[in-house]
Amino acid sequence: MKTAAEIYDVLHNILVEEFEIEADDISLDAHLYQDLDLDSIDAVDLVVKLREITGKKIDPDAFKQVRTVRDVVAEVEKLVI
Repeated sequence: MKTAAEIYDVLHNILVEEFEIEADDISLDAHLYQDLDLDSIDAVDLVVKLREITGKKIDPDAFKQVRTVRDVVAEVEKLVI
């Protein structure tokens, strides 16, 4: 998992399988809280899942700035490149 597209695919699968979000609702510009109805606990769970997949510790402070799916992809991309 090194490219933004690969990261997006993994993230998309997590959101569908773990958070039961409709696949059609997920796009790079989808807002995590407003469009996908995630809450702060979901966000923590998402960070944990991404850490399991990447094997990298995700800085919670960096993740607080994340608002869209694109933002998540960008943060994960910084870790794996």
